[in-house]
Amino acid sequence: MNFVDEHHDEILKTYEELHQLAEPSWMEEKTSTYLKTKLSESGFIIRTFEGHYGFIAELEGEQSNVIALRADMDALLQEVDGVVKPNHSCGHDAHSTMVLYTALALSKKPLKHTVRFIFQPAEEKAAGALKMMEENVLNDVKFLGGIHLRPEMEVPYGMAAPVIVHSSTATLKGTIKGIPAHAARPEQGNNPLEAASLLIQTIKQIRLNVNDHYSIKITELHGGESSNSIPEHAHFTFDLRAESNDTMTALLEQAEQAISGIQQESDTTITYQVEEFLPSAVKDQRAIELARDAIRLVLGEENVTSDCISPGAEDFHFYSIRNPELCSTMIGLGCGLSPGLHHPSMRFNQESLVYGTKILIQMLVVADRQDWE
Repeated sequence: MNFVDEHHDEILKTYEELHQLAEPSWMEEKTSTYLKTKLSESGFIIRTFEGHYGFIAELEGEQSNVIALRADMDALLQEVDGVVKPNHSCGHDAHSTMVLYTALALSKKPLKHTVRFIFQPAEEKAAGALKMMEENVLNDVKFLGGIHLRPEMEVPYGMAAPVIVHSSTATLKGTIKGIPAHAARPEQGNNPLEAASLLIQTIKQIRLNVNDHYSIKITELHGGESSNSIPEHAHFTFDLRAESNDTMTALLEQAEQAISGIQQESDTTITYQVEEFLPSAVKDQRAIELARDAIRLVLGEENVTSDCISPGAEDFHFYSIRNPELCSTMIGLGCGLSPGLHHPSMRFNQESLVYGTKILIQMLVVADRQDWE
C-alpha cells in the first residue's frame, strides 16, 4: 500500500478540519498554523513572512534548482443561509489538503531537486500571488504546479485536465460627480444618474474585432437617498471578462474611452479605477506534458481530458505572466462538483482528494527527473 492509501482517512479528516477553519483573505492565521505544524513535524524547513500568513515549506535536494507546488488557503466571505461568513466554496481547503499530503509523501522519498511548497494567502482578492512574489518565493524555481477543483460540467469525476485555461477578469469601479438639486428644479442640477445611464448604454455598444469571447456588463449602480432630490454622486461597477490578455487590454481601453466621452457629453466628472485584475492563462506545453504524464500514471490514459476551458479567473497565472521563463501549469481536477464554484452550497466527492494527491505526487516526481539547467 502506498503513502496516500495508507493515509486515506487522515486526508479526509484534514480536509474536514480545514473546511471548518474557513478564514477570509489576509486572515488565514489558524489555517496557516495548522498546515505549518504538520509540515514542521515532518522535518520541513518553514519560512514565514511579515504582514501576512503565507509561507513556504521546503525539502532540500541534491540540486539548488527548485520544483514547486502552490496551494491557496483563503475562504470566501459569503452569505450562507442569511448569514455572511467565511465559506470554502472555491475549494481552497481541498487544494491545501492535497498539497500538504503531497509534501508529506515526498518527505519520504529521495529527490534530486529541492522541492518547495507555496501556501498562499488572499487568492480571492487577486493579490496573494503578487504578495508571494514580492517575498521572492520563486527564487530558483524552474517548475511550478497547481491544482483546482472543477465543476462536473467542465471535468467529470474520476478525470483530470493537464491545464486550466482561465480567462482574464477585471473590475472597473467609478464615481460620477454631478450637481445636486431639488427634483422640482432639475435645471439647476446635473444628474449623475442620467450620465450613468448614458455610460451603461455606451458600454453595451462596445464591439471588438477579435475571435475570442469577452464581456463587459454593469454589476452595481447606486446614487441618491431621497426620491425628491437629484444626487451629487452615482457609483458604478463594471465586470470585464476576456479569454486572452490582449483582448482584456483592448476591452479596458474601449471602456476608458467610453468613460471619457460620457464625461464630456454629460459635463460631469468621472473618476474610476481598475481593481481585482487577473490575467488569463498562458499555456506552457512542457508543463502540460508533465501534468498529462502524471494524470495518465494515476488515472489511465482514458481519464486524461483535454484542456479545461474556464470563464473564471485565478491569480495563479500572475506567477507565469510575471515570470515568462517559468514552466508552469494548473491541473483541473474532476471531482463531481456541483452546483458550481462559489455557490454557497458547493459540494464535491471527497474521494477525489485521494487521486488528486496521487496526481500531484506523480507530477513532482516526473518533474524531478527532468533536467532544468
